[in-house]
Amino acid sequence: MSSSSASQPRPVVVIDVVGLTPAMLGSDTPRIGEVATEGFAAPLRTVLPAVTCTVQSTLLTGTLPREHGIVGNGWYFRDLAEVLFWRQSNALVHGERVYQAGKRRDPRFTTAKLFWWYNMYAPVEWSVTPRPCYPADGRKIFDSYSEPPELKDALQARLGIFPLHRFWGPGANIESSRWIARAAVDVIRRFRPTLTLVYLPHLDYDLQRYGPHDPRVTEAIRAVDAEAGRVIDVAREVGAEVVVLSEYGIVEVRRPIHINRFLRQRGWLRIRREITGWETLDAGASRAFAVADHQVAHVYVRDPADVADVARALAQHPGIERVLDGDAQRQFGLDHPRSGELVCIAEPDAWFTYYFWLDDRLAPDYARTVDIHRKPGYDPAELFLDPHLRFPKLRIARRLLQKWLGFRYLMDVIGLDATIVRGSHGRLPDPRAAETDGPVFVCSSKRLACDEVAATDVKQLLLQLHFGE
Repeated sequence: MSSSSASQPRPVVVIDVVGLTPAMLGSDTPRIGEVATEGFAAPLRTVLPAVTCTVQSTLLTGTLPREHGIVGNGWYFRDLAEVLFWRQSNALVHGERVYQAGKRRDPRFTTAKLFWWYNMYAPVEWSVTPRPCYPADGRKIFDSYSEPPELKDALQARLGIFPLHRFWGPGANIESSRWIARAAVDVIRRFRPTLTLVYLPHLDYDLQRYGPHDPRVTEAIRAVDAEAGRVIDVAREVGAEVVVLSEYGIVEVRRPIHINRFLRQRGWLRIRREITGWETLDAGASRAFAVADHQVAHVYVRDPADVADVARALAQHPGIERVLDGDAQRQFGLDHPRSGELVCIAEPDAWFTYYFWLDDRLAPDYARTVDIHRKPGYDPAELFLDPHLRFPKLRIARRLLQKWLGFRYLMDVIGLDATIVRGSHGRLPDPRAAETDGPVFVCSSKRLACDEVAATDVKQLLLQLHFGE
């Protein structure tokens, strides 16, 4: 895997280890450390918001959100009057991606995209991403989507159905990253892609559950390093260069900010009382509401005349460090039509909830479930079973029995106490801590060594790594 001839094109394997920081490199990461020793490791200068979909899009396009359009993990689709999170169509990303640039330069350039976001319909030769099946009776059946279609069948025949319940939710653990790593090994050996993109999310779970300083995180670091090692080994087999990188570092948090409750109390946010008795957000009728995404919140203001008043009110809210208007968003490359009229940034120990109800008895049914697509914002409480449930496993067993018998059921095991969350991200890291606690870029090639890597430079670096420039 050493960087020998600079003229001979080499395959490149990129492993996205979510939440990895320079401070984690050491005795707990021997496999990733091998790559750093052979080449180099440097802090990665990320973008705002430092969240998965935005950062991955910057890494692959070399551009900021103002150009690629991915302003968060979700945003308000104004023409639909709906907040949509975790969409999968690659058409949402604007601009030339690294795999398109590679093929433009060499028609033989091929790519495998494994679980990176915006995977569906990406112009690559091989891709795999989670894609459950939702029958009309309300069930959710675990499955994946792939290109070519038979790839996911071959992988799931060997590895079992992708463990979606280990990819997100209270049961999220190393099993999902292990499945992805094994799938990557299979794809690399069978197809020998020019570029392979592998997403290992495991660190994200315990860092958000417990915070970065909890001793339980050490085992998560060791576990994901071992899975990265599987991929590093197969990269060595095929003579590939290796990049291990991350999207953000996770900081310890103590304060949830209920920004939508505040906007509702000020009369700007409107809810709808459903016939079932619970409340839902009526985004299209609201004068202002927030799309919460970790430590960043896009605030959509319907009437331009209200923007200044909303900004002044939010600037006084405890836990909000800064409110960006259109001009301020331009400084961060976040001035895109999908962005809110205002963007709020939380203080380092705070994060934004999506909660809009004032009485938990009126919370919508999805609030107590893992439902990443219906919630109008990100909800890290989905990583926990409700601590107020006396017998949570019994409740889960009962719900699964209902599912097995063919009845409709509600897996209502998620709590509404946001103070349980201990880790978050989304802000740009404090400059004083970026070299230790921000994201990292590790590369097997010394010839590209530098003191810092900008997220916008990664696309070009990957091309240089392959083409030997």
